[in-house]
Amino acid sequence: MRSAATRGTGMTALVQHPEARVIRLQLRQNLILRHLNLAQWGELEPLLEIMDYPKGETLEHQGDWSMEQYFILEGILKRVVSDAHGKEMILRFAPESDIDTSYAAWRLKTPIPYSIRAVTKVRAARLSMQQWVDFLERHDALKSTFELEIMKLMSEVMAHTITLHLLDAPGRVQRFMRKHCDLADRLPKKELALYLNLSPETLSRLKRRGKI
Repeated sequence: MRSAATRGTGMTALVQHPEARVIRLQLRQNLILRHLNLAQWGELEPLLEIMDYPKGETLEHQGDWSMEQYFILEGILKRVVSDAHGKEMILRFAPESDIDTSYAAWRLKTPIPYSIRAVTKVRAARLSMQQWVDFLERHDALKSTFELEIMKLMSEVMAHTITLHLLDAPGRVQRFMRKHCDLADRLPKKELALYLNLSPETLSRLKRRGKI
């Protein structure tokens, strides 16, 4: 199995990237990094690598021990969990200004329980989980903010899983539109149908009826 360090293409340190100025502006819109002060930016930036991933690329494999922290600059990532027979379930989508992470698994000292993949072409800033954890340990307020976001993220994943069992197909679509309407036109129909546990045909039918 490849390590996380070899995935993606065009790995460049942020401080050496030809688009560093634009990338810095994108990073400052991130839901976690927007809380950094100037001194913290100066400490973090040398640790960040900028990676470009093609559509469908796996950034982290379910069962991996090598873990990274990702700050999404462009495109959409997804978390996917697979059973022993290869059946997949999408747990969440994460677009620009969001994150994906294996922080909980790192803290629990367990392999990552899901895969992280690119739904579209993705550009992300990343650093190893060890580097990110070390950085958080030096900044208590940021650590508290980050861990709160992780709890919100996990709560949303659980709510989505429960929704698949409790709501009918129109209800699942309506909940998605209420919470993630900005993603509706950006996600491939097959991806959105899998997330909602629907067939693409059912999703198309609901779309024609004005449910999405």
